[in-house]
Amino acid sequence: MDLQPRNFIARRLPDLGIALKSIAGFWALYLGLITLRAVVLDFPDFWAMLARRGSVVLVGTFLTFLVYLALRPLASASLAKKATVASILCLPASTCFAAFNYYIFYIFAPLDAAKMDESMKDMTPFQMALQSIVEGALSWYFIFAAWAALYVAMSVAKQLRAADRRTAVFAREAQEAQLRALRYQINPHFLFNTLNSLSSLILSQRIDVAERMIMNLSHFFRTTLSADPTADIALEEEIKLQRLYLDIEQIRFPERLRVEIDVPEHLASARVPVLILQPIVENAIKYGVARSRGAVTVRISAYEEAGRLHLKVKDNGEVPPPQDCEDCGTGVGLKNVCERLIARYGVQAGCFHGPDPEGGFTVHVILPVIRHG
Repeated sequence: MDLQPRNFIARRLPDLGIALKSIAGFWALYLGLITLRAVVLDFPDFWAMLARRGSVVLVGTFLTFLVYLALRPLASASLAKKATVASILCLPASTCFAAFNYYIFYIFAPLDAAKMDESMKDMTPFQMALQSIVEGALSWYFIFAAWAALYVAMSVAKQLRAADRRTAVFAREAQEAQLRALRYQINPHFLFNTLNSLSSLILSQRIDVAERMIMNLSHFFRTTLSADPTADIALEEEIKLQRLYLDIEQIRFPERLRVEIDVPEHLASARVPVLILQPIVENAIKYGVARSRGAVTVRISAYEEAGRLHLKVKDNGEVPPPQDCEDCGTGVGLKNVCERLIARYGVQAGCFHGPDPEGGFTVHVILPVIRHG
């Protein structure tokens, strides 16, 4: 039943907790120090003076809270403006406090300890009051200003922490959105080519091969489209996905496509971004296998070196001249891979590609070795 009022207060006074804790701590420290001084110096009328000090502290607490309320409308203002307004607000607060302090000790049933103040014995009551209040206001001004500085610093620090948390959330959401966008840039030509191959298989009455291709295609898309694009998977699972894709392509290119997988057992559990190899393997088929006249081997290998996982996808197909293949190594697929690696690992990852000295084309991906989920 009381949730709505609490939520209202939280919205209007979001740093109320900071204010109350700092005010209570500030004045409790003051009361403790002046009480300790009275004990050490053996002031007379200890208990009566303690009661009056307590009432003075309560008034000081109330005045400080009023300063806090006056500062609240400036929650989003600059630090300089907050400091300026706080310094101005502390002046009437310290004056009111000095006036009450004078009243409680010198006007309201003065105690013997107060009567012993020899510096005021030759002054009129008005002069005594004016001097005490002015001097007290100047002294207490710095006390209130010290609290105001503490509160403003704590409030700004809280705002900065909240801004850092929001920035971190926005950055994480932006990164996840980027990863999803990059992940879903699957080349539609793969689906079109596969459907064309299926049509040819059906027309040639190769129903068993067409059925196998449909099952592989269904399994591939069900697995890839259901995967979280921001998640990591074991390297062995990534290889299985690529093997499934290559099985589909081997039906399209039964005489031209050969596949080799070389992944050491100790790297099978290494974590990699899901489908990070898909655009690379697809490029190898598109530019290495589809455009070659003879058999082409697509080789996927992995090894660990200096705490980094190295993944290579190499094909020994014919590399067309640059004028015939402007995007063989710089198209959407490889750009996709490089951007995903940068978004996920930053400078800890790398992506290199180009014609292989032994023939064909090689893409070399480097990322940190991570073995936990």
